[in-house]
Amino acid sequence: MFIEPRTGNGNNTHRRGWIEVICGSMFSGKTEELIRRLNRAKIAKQKVEIFKPALDKRYHDLDVVSHNDNAIRSTPVDFAHDMLLLGGSSDVVGIDEAQFFDDGLAEVCVKLANSGARVIAAGLDMDYLGNPFGPMPALMAVAEYVTKVHAICVQCGDIATYSFRSAASENQVLLGETDSYEARCRHCFLEGMKGKK
Repeated sequence: MFIEPRTGNGNNTHRRGWIEVICGSMFSGKTEELIRRLNRAKIAKQKVEIFKPALDKRYHDLDVVSHNDNAIRSTPVDFAHDMLLLGGSSDVVGIDEAQFFDDGLAEVCVKLANSGARVIAAGLDMDYLGNPFGPMPALMAVAEYVTKVHAICVQCGDIATYSFRSAASENQVLLGETDSYEARCRHCFLEGMKGKK
């Protein structure tokens, strides 16, 4: 369970920044947890800016939307460095689908945190082949807090950490939902991959 860090004892006049990463497979609740943390920051009257990759238009052009239809307004951006211009004065910066950003994402998050922002990024830690996905390994390496959330394997009901692609495509990036992906445990993921060879 993630416990939100303390922000000081009130005697400090400077902001303390840090990086939180929420990672896991498809259907594990990453975006749901991101939205929950961002809404809490809004309740605390903190200045919140939320970003998502411009290519992700599955549910909405602007909103970050979870599989449970919870939504929060965001700004779609093409490149990670765009976030420095748009979110530099924010108390909290949220980033959804972090795996789709370019390799500059970790550097951007570090710069935002160094300027005093709380950065919360959510994304897939592995692609459909079970390999580390995009900038996520570098981002997890520089984060103060990493939360790995789990789905339930649709084959056996065990804890799922893999995103098994059922659609016929070899592109690393394939936007999809239950029509294209299943959450699977390690055993069921490996069994499914055998059938693809």
